[in-house]
Amino acid sequence: MGLLSILRKLKSSPDQEVRILLLGLDNAGKTTLLKQLASEDVSHITPTQGFNIKSVQSQGFKLNVWDIGGQRKIRPYWRNYFENTDVLIYVIDSADRKRFEETGQELAELLEEEKLSGVPLMLFANKQDLMTAAPAAEIAEGLNLHTIRDRLWQIQACSAVTSEGVQDGMTWVCKHISRKK
Repeated sequence: MGLLSILRKLKSSPDQEVRILLLGLDNAGKTTLLKQLASEDVSHITPTQGFNIKSVQSQGFKLNVWDIGGQRKIRPYWRNYFENTDVLIYVIDSADRKRFEETGQELAELLEEEKLSGVPLMLFANKQDLMTAAPAAEIAEGLNLHTIRDRLWQIQACSAVTSEGVQDGMTWVCKHISRKK
């Protein structure tokens, strides 16, 4: 079952626009995930210098996914995209253990942002196809996700390259789209 069919099933109002913000450190797999969602080729991905946006129109739903580059020099600009976010998707490179502290710090700062207050959070523990990948449960514990009390959140093991786990995560996202509007 593809993302579009999930959206069709969950359609609640005509032409409801859904704004999804896709963040994470550089090389976490955000653009690969986005291309996988759009059923595009994921074999040639280059670092995102600014942002990518994919909009998918389907039977009354318009899903707008904003993929913002994760390089350190770009991160201060993340806040320009916070407004009207319905769901925050945060992607973590599960195999890059040296950067868990850095990614945890960035995530903690995002969760303090007033404009993202109460916005549901989906964490994709990406690159599970790699032998060195930490399991999602270990990442959740290391990032103290159990202390998040001000929003719905979920961590999903996935591989954006093979698409394993991506659909399960997106099913959760679609069920928890913020109705704050």
